[in-house]
Amino acid sequence: MEQKIREALDQIRPILQRDGGDLEFVELTDDNVVKVRLQGHCAGCPGATMTLKAVIEKILKENFPEVKAVEAVQ
Repeated sequence: MEQKIREALDQIRPILQRDGGDLEFVELTDDNVVKVRLQGHCAGCPGATMTLKAVIEKILKENFPEVKAVEAVQ
């Protein structure tokens, strides 16, 4: 499942890159929480939490119902 999540994140990355941001996959925890590191403009953006939950988490949960959440790490 981790590889499929990485591939899905690679599909999302261009959306973030258009605005000068990016993300890096960090890990998939044992309880199915996806951890990512926001980079570039996304790292300090006030709207990053909204992007994380409303875009990234929503897409991953739709494609992988077993994903419980997506969290940003430093």
